[in-house]
Amino acid sequence: MENLLKQIPKTDKLLNTKALSAYNPIVLKPLIQKFLKDYRKNLLKGGEILSFESCVEYIAKEYLHLSKKSLKPLINATGIIVHTNLGRSVFSSALLEEIIPTLSAYNNLEYDEQQGIRSERTIHLKKLFTTLLQTEDILIVNNNAAAVFLILNTFAKNKEVIVSRGELIEIGGNFRIPRVMQDSGAILKEVGTTNKTYLQDYQEAINENTAMLFKAHKSNYEITGFYKEVAYKDLIKLAKEKNLLDYYDLGSGYLEIPGCEYLKKFEPSLEQIAALKPSLVSFSGDKLLGGTQAGIIFGKAQYITKLKQNQLLRMLRVDKFTLCMLEALLCAYLKGEYEKIPTAKMLLQTKEQLKHKAQKLLAQIPPIFKPQIIETKSYIGGGAMPNKPLDSYGIALKTKDEKQLESFLRKEGIIARLEDKKVILEIIALFTKDFETISTTLLKAHNAR
Repeated sequence: MENLLKQIPKTDKLLNTKALSAYNPIVLKPLIQKFLKDYRKNLLKGGEILSFESCVEYIAKEYLHLSKKSLKPLINATGIIVHTNLGRSVFSSALLEEIIPTLSAYNNLEYDEQQGIRSERTIHLKKLFTTLLQTEDILIVNNNAAAVFLILNTFAKNKEVIVSRGELIEIGGNFRIPRVMQDSGAILKEVGTTNKTYLQDYQEAINENTAMLFKAHKSNYEITGFYKEVAYKDLIKLAKEKNLLDYYDLGSGYLEIPGCEYLKKFEPSLEQIAALKPSLVSFSGDKLLGGTQAGIIFGKAQYITKLKQNQLLRMLRVDKFTLCMLEALLCAYLKGEYEKIPTAKMLLQTKEQLKHKAQKLLAQIPPIFKPQIIETKSYIGGGAMPNKPLDSYGIALKTKDEKQLESFLRKEGIIARLEDKKVILEIIALFTKDFETISTTLLKAHNAR
């Protein structure tokens, strides 16, 4: 056994070999040590003896694999615009170019250069948001879950929060409203039933320990049929009468886009909600807004001020990247430059434009797949309007093994879907720059058979 273990090369010899000399020794050394540890275990179990060259080759492969970026662009042919697993909203490359000079230099993140004093970082977004929403004040945290937690912890710790049973939601990642309330220190007070809640239910539940009337947006499901919920405007009125705070966890809020009436058919815009003069509302920055991950809180200044005083804010605040990206996004909304906001641009596509887009892609697809334009139903995603599809088009591909083709495309970075033993490339969330990649990848798939 001792002679066997002598076959294991020394760390220094591997570290100093010419074949690995170009690699960072700080990273290389622990990789070598791990390899040698695993190699030793394998030998003791009767594994094969490797040559020195094989050891070097294995370590080099591990190093290169480690240095290869894992996060990469994908082509979204699923028909879901705000795809939760594919990074939610696509951020504009045009807006990214605008903010590079600020991000690649020192900047006035927390500095008032006019007065030469320290400033507050959300001041850069306050004027934009308050102008767009006609609200008193805003606060930005790292995501909407953080916003929910901060609000509950600030205003309802050891106090009751009244919520309809029909709004005790769970979203992705096992994020549950009841658990968040518990962890924030708030006391959950359920009212109504799963399918019916009336204003009277809230009224009867209010007592001396009540702090808040809470409304949660049912972002990833819908209740239909024998159903009743209380309108937010009525909760605001009741909260005001009882000197309580009202709060709406909106989930995926959107700013109005001229020419896009689809959204307003089913859900109120941020402008409409802000016009109700609520105490506090929070929503995500990377869903229908079309920006980056953030929890955006707006409402009355007195409540925002108190939120800023919570020590948790230091842990939940956003960085200069998030603020820069949101500022550029809001400026685009303010100027009406919707072509710079991919999510808005996708929502503004007419059915005729989508068909024309499908025809352009069809012309580039290899005939071997017998491509055909079909009418489809696409979805917004991100928890918004789950049962309110958009009329769209897709390209149906025929092949002997549709699962194999879908798998091949997926591993090449093209995410499609399967239906009726066909691979469907949905058009709505595709960019025209994707078409050439799709075409060449399909040829590659055909040649790989």
